[in-house]
Amino acid sequence: MKIFKIIIGLSILLLSYGVRAELVIPIVSGVDNPTKIAVVPFSSTSANALPENIANVVSANLKRSGQFDALAPADMLSFPSLPADVAFRDWRLLGSEYLLIGQVQQSATGYSVDYSLYDVLSQRPVINNRTRTTSLNGLRGLAHDISDEVYEAITGIRGAFATQIVYVEHIRQASKPFRLILADVDGANPQELLRSDEPIMSPDWSPDGQSVAYVSFETSRPAIYIQQLSTGARQQVTNFSGLNGAPAWSPDGKSLALVLSKDGNPEIYTLDIASRQFRRITKHFGIDTEPSWSRDGKSVIFTSNRGGKPQIYQVILSNGRVERLTFEGDYNANAQATPDGKGIIMVHRFDGVFHIAVQEIATGNMRILTQTTQDESPSIAPNGATLLYATKENNKGILGAVSLDAGVKNKWPAKRGDVREPAWGPYVD
Repeated sequence: MKIFKIIIGLSILLLSYGVRAELVIPIVSGVDNPTKIAVVPFSSTSANALPENIANVVSANLKRSGQFDALAPADMLSFPSLPADVAFRDWRLLGSEYLLIGQVQQSATGYSVDYSLYDVLSQRPVINNRTRTTSLNGLRGLAHDISDEVYEAITGIRGAFATQIVYVEHIRQASKPFRLILADVDGANPQELLRSDEPIMSPDWSPDGQSVAYVSFETSRPAIYIQQLSTGARQQVTNFSGLNGAPAWSPDGKSLALVLSKDGNPEIYTLDIASRQFRRITKHFGIDTEPSWSRDGKSVIFTSNRGGKPQIYQVILSNGRVERLTFEGDYNANAQATPDGKGIIMVHRFDGVFHIAVQEIATGNMRILTQTTQDESPSIAPNGATLLYATKENNKGILGAVSLDAGVKNKWPAKRGDVREPAWGPYVD
């Protein structure tokens, strides 16, 4: 599993990947009583068809969260786009609890979108005649923003539909077969950040969402790179013999935690990005790997087999004190703190099968979240509601998604091949 992939990184050449394609995200299961919402097709003043259907994007986002049941347009009795056109009786008859309407106006430079969200039972606006503007190529992004606003207005939880993900794919027969892909969180708009003859591993977002750190074997040995997303500019930040792996950004974006074996044994280090100064923070004969940061940046969480089997530990940066965090099960690895800092998600072995689990830090209580197998690489959404992970289905690598209460599950396969190593991006305000 992933704890040893840095040590035997070249062996990932044996992994099966597939052809690059946009991700398809069917819903596997949702909550028992999803909120019923009607998202009416937005009207348009444009003489031409719009490049994106806002209502379709919003409906798909809300349905994919597993918490909403969106009414199909074919079942609607009317199609209001302005507040004066709404007949609440129609929507009560259809069982809708909420109603979203809107209108799109096009100008020479972009679009203006007016929309309102109503509580059907009370007949009162939840979002009242809001206006947003965007560029000519920004309608899909605006639809994600509207989805976030609707989701938060109804659930009280900030939406994460407007965020992005990165992941790794492999095209077997192509030249430079390994790819690092950036995409919208719904899998749309995939963009190739890097193509290489050699493996790419362990992507991790900077907290400002402007850069990604990752491991590349393009120099015939693992090295860590930082790449700016807006320009594509890259810089290599490690070049030691042996292991250079598992980069993880600090919460303030000033440091990376990483794994190096330059002193003989795989240990956790931090790198001050501005000064290029390295600091060794673990010292043990066991394998220390897969670092991540506590949300306050005061400690680094990591995987180690120093106790005989892979378990999760943390090292306090101020004094170097190491403490073990996991005790349930004989394999726990690749941990990441939840956004509220109250839990950690990880790969956990149960009955010989690898699943994704979450453990409350205060109590030590652990819950298994997934029923798939060979699960690895968990990455949590910035709102803490959902996490992505890599798994397999029909012997192909896909991404899975599961809510932190395990009530909502999705699969995220590519249309024509495998995907691995997901990393969910931060909010970019």
